[in-house]
Amino acid sequence: MFIHGDDDHDLGHTVAGWSGAGIATLGSGLCGFAVVRASAPLALAGVSVLALALLSTWALHLAGWGKPSGTRPAAQWDWRVRDVTTRDGHDGCLGCRLAGRGAPRRRVAERPAEAAVADD
Repeated sequence: MFIHGDDDHDLGHTVAGWSGAGIATLGSGLCGFAVVRASAPLALAGVSVLALALLSTWALHLAGWGKPSGTRPAAQWDWRVRDVTTRDGHDGCLGCRLAGRGAPRRRVAERPAEAAVADD
């Protein structure tokens, strides 16, 4: 019995997720050490490492090492599998929208036939 109720649930472990979590753990540890030492430069260094975690996770996601939310085929469950659909952006993904991907494409409104005839 699995915690999610079925055995075909993909938890979405990815290279982007694991890398970001590892870097963020180091940044959080550095911030905690800065509190113990009462050191503002260490705190700023910790916050900088946390920002690096955010940017590196985003970059890896856009490079195809992150996965969209939702169900995926079992062949894509491994964390080392690259996502080939990332060029078009993932539906509902804030990171893809911030990068200019996945945004709804606006279509140029076509002129109605009546307006085209009236112009002639």
